[in-house]
Amino acid sequence: MQFGMPTLVENQTLQENVDLCRRLGLKFIELNMNFPEYQVDRLEQVDAFIEPAEKARIYYTIHLDENLNIADFNPLVTDAYLETVRRTIEVAKKLLPLRDRYGDPSQPFTLNMHMNHGIYITLPDRRVQMYDRDFDTYMASFTRFRSLCEEWIGDSNIRIAIENTDGFREYEKKAIRYLLKSKRFGLTWDIGHSKATGEKDVPFLLEHQNHLIHFHIHDGKEQPPKDHLALGDGEIDLKSRLEFAEKRNARCVLETKTIKALETSVERLKR
Repeated sequence: MQFGMPTLVENQTLQENVDLCRRLGLKFIELNMNFPEYQVDRLEQVDAFIEPAEKARIYYTIHLDENLNIADFNPLVTDAYLETVRRTIEVAKKLLPLRDRYGDPSQPFTLNMHMNHGIYITLPDRRVQMYDRDFDTYMASFTRFRSLCEEWIGDSNIRIAIENTDGFREYEKKAIRYLLKSKRFGLTWDIGHSKATGEKDVPFLLEHQNHLIHFHIHDGKEQPPKDHLALGDGEIDLKSRLEFAEKRNARCVLETKTIKALETSVERLKR
């Protein structure tokens, strides 16, 4: 199995992340586009990423901006996010040789993606999700998104993996099912998010388990809800989840938020 780490807020530079990755014996870093230093214009300076990775004999995956919203009702916003995805795919193509040299070529280069819930309107008796209310408009955006991503990715071994967060909405499940009909899309199982939300996404993930290609591994608790804990500090049956990831030949990010929790997780993982 291939284990990697996220970019950590305590590390101010790429080199600090690379050094930590190498010291812990991990195989890759998931570059997080929520950080200013990993915006697409910075990622496009690919030599600055390839050189340290070559020296450390590691590779990268990419976590798309959590605010990514390709279904925003404002077309100017939607187009900006679509352009971000297009340019990020071009970066991924240039980073693919690192995966081939230092990773497992049978595992696709992943761009991890969250589903944006959109806004809601609060009524006296209920909350109305606008994407649910205007579902046809919402799905039209995903139809366009799937088509464009297929065009941009082409024959490259790149897939966009959709991650569970705080529970997929029903309208999101319909959009995800549509995306998964394309070979350019897959699923990420974040086992910590899953635990903290009472495992509400597990039935959907298991229904589509053949599309699971990426895992975010961290411990969690249900009451009170907690996630991103070091392995062993929560309530998850980690052995069964890791066995499932191995069965799927999935790449695993040890997605803790601190260096100490990552170090603890790596040590416990060895045991």
